[in-house]
Amino acid sequence: MGIGGKARRVRGAALALLLAGTTAVAVGAASPAQATPETSLRQIVPAPVKVTPRPGVSYSLTANARIQTQPGSPDARKVGEYAAELLRPATGYRLPVSSGVTPRGVTLLLVGADPKVGKEGYQLDVTPWGVVIRARAAAGLFAGVQTLRQLLPAKIEAKTKQSGPWTVPGGSVLDYPRFGHRGAMLDVARHFFSVDEVKRYVDQIAAYKVNYLHLHLADDQGWRIEIKSWPRLATYGGSIEVGGGKGGYYTQEQYKSLVTYAGSRGITVIPEIDMPGHTNAALASYAELNCDGVAPPLYDGTEVGFSSLCIDKPITYRFVDDVLRELAALTPGPFLHIGGDEAHSTTEPDFKTFMDKVLPLVKKHGKLALGWHEFVKTNPATSAVAQYWGTDTEDADVAAAAARGNKVLLSPASKAYLDMKYDENTELGLDWAGYTDVQDAYDWNPGAYLKGVPESAVRGVEAPLWTETLDESSDVEQMAFPRLPAIAELGWSPQSTHDWTDFSKRLAAQGPRWQAAGVNYYASPQVPWGN
Repeated sequence: MGIGGKARRVRGAALALLLAGTTAVAVGAASPAQATPETSLRQIVPAPVKVTPRPGVSYSLTANARIQTQPGSPDARKVGEYAAELLRPATGYRLPVSSGVTPRGVTLLLVGADPKVGKEGYQLDVTPWGVVIRARAAAGLFAGVQTLRQLLPAKIEAKTKQSGPWTVPGGSVLDYPRFGHRGAMLDVARHFFSVDEVKRYVDQIAAYKVNYLHLHLADDQGWRIEIKSWPRLATYGGSIEVGGGKGGYYTQEQYKSLVTYAGSRGITVIPEIDMPGHTNAALASYAELNCDGVAPPLYDGTEVGFSSLCIDKPITYRFVDDVLRELAALTPGPFLHIGGDEAHSTTEPDFKTFMDKVLPLVKKHGKLALGWHEFVKTNPATSAVAQYWGTDTEDADVAAAAARGNKVLLSPASKAYLDMKYDENTELGLDWAGYTDVQDAYDWNPGAYLKGVPESAVRGVEAPLWTETLDESSDVEQMAFPRLPAIAELGWSPQSTHDWTDFSKRLAAQGPRWQAAGVNYYASPQVPWGN
């Protein structure tokens, strides 16, 4: 048999293995390119469940490469189109997307994956002929694509054409998340961020397998979402921000576009309207929401705890009902976040009265309630999720809620709040929860953090980013990176992979990627950048 016949036999064997859902391996006839030292299967963030390098094997993406997706699956096709969008700018390649299963280029399949990967996990195999990502759902394919981008040279993140080669190291990855909820919160109330700025953050957090974006849409300093039945909330209540800036708000169409965009990146939006406190923007917009019928002035400071909806007025609950109704209709995700924190101007009995009336409204509009952990002292239904933001490792109310069956979303301020200063020299951010450098953000175990809250009661983790001191995307990036990937890893990776020294090295490998993408990250001295 001639060389051409032997090559066809090799490709045929690889295709048979591919269709059978078995990893294709290099054989004698192949002459793979050597993997560049720039990438490694040991550099992935978040750390996968299992990595099996294949020394001496690699795949090089070339100008004639294609992206193939599961035949007959529109969802797989969408992920394929997304992958092409990611890879085209830096490579300059066409990377056409088509249905198919030939073992060349990048292939995204919804068959053959190990059942343990669930809905969000994947298997990724790199052979001399291509990259195959298998999953049981589109979310898994999307996660696999995020891993693939980290296996390509860092300059793949550039928005302009770069020189190759585009080499992927050989081997396989088996991966699935520890927790189903891996979130990031962006406060757009203290400072307003445009649709494009929020989309930029969506793209950045999606790279680390974050699957929820919590938008803090209303606070004392601004109301950021159009409510058609109460229009002055946005037009007046949204007209300023901290420091007296012009503020802004999202029309309902703009908000829907954000939700759709996030969904295309595997992210579900959770909107928050904080109440009964943190409501000065609403109180200033409508005098009738105040107990004395007098609207306070708009507020552009940073104090908390001074405002409250009027608990005894029927119009309060008509207002809340209208807001939740419109927000629920705009939001396909399962949650509405109702705040509940720092209601210092609301008495304990009034707080309970308020929550007893508002929680059924969330259910009425087909959603599940999520709130800051203070609201669990009112004994909500077990479907409600408590978001813990305290600085202690013990909270009796949260432990009692967990014992009753409520799930807990962990955002301890001294660990997960991305607006805390890195150290005393950090210009941006706050320090009321202490300084939080990258190791502080990484070195804790969500499954054993709160006394009385076992891992079985933990829904996941979220990294909130409050914006009292942040007013542009570069500020957001400086505070989020490199700490956001640390929280993302705690939510995704098995506890068995948790190791600061190893993580710091993998995190260092992200630095060139952020540079290529133009991300204004903080070069923490705790991370061995460039070593």
